[in-house]
Amino acid sequence: MELFIYLFAALFSVLNPIGTVPIFVGLTQHDDKKERSRISLWTAIDVFIILIISFFIGQYVLTFFGISIDALRIAGGLIIVSSGFNLLSGNFSKKRGINKKVENDVQTRNDIALTPLAIPMLAGPGSISLLIAFHQEHHSNLEIGISTLAILAVSFSIFLIMRSAHYLAKILGASGIVAISRIVGFIVIAIGIQYIVSAIISIVKGNLMQ
Repeated sequence: MELFIYLFAALFSVLNPIGTVPIFVGLTQHDDKKERSRISLWTAIDVFIILIISFFIGQYVLTFFGISIDALRIAGGLIIVSSGFNLLSGNFSKKRGINKKVENDVQTRNDIALTPLAIPMLAGPGSISLLIAFHQEHHSNLEIGISTLAILAVSFSIFLIMRSAHYLAKILGASGIVAISRIVGFIVIAIGIQYIVSAIISIVKGNLMQ
């Protein structure tokens, strides 16, 4: 249960679906309730698929490119810390990974579940690197099963939040969403720093043992 809660909390903080609420509302303001539900469902499914692929296949990508797990932890930690600072300073809103080309593309098509919602706004480099590093430390059958359930639970929570996005936007308001995102941002920074510290300790121990 502790493993489940840890991974769920870490993923939820890094993905920060609450911070995506105003973006989802803006992109779906002209859609009816049924279409919003469909987009919410497919966004959650796409996020689940991306995270699962990262969790199970990411380690082989590292091996192919000759990247050590400590290097990944440091790189992922820096990305996570950067995301946390953006949340803490309030720079997460409006765009959050959407460049002008993607923004124009969104206007000319209906299906926005995969891009820009699932990628890059939710499942980005921070969550992907977090899962790859996590799999390196927890790869028994039981731990893999628990981790899969945690990823599924996070994806389901994304579906619920996206499906209720328009209601949440009205209830919380812009200031409420910013406040929650800044609290989450502080947690995200702590997670990123912990990954960097763990990697440095591992490198130092490895050098001392040589």
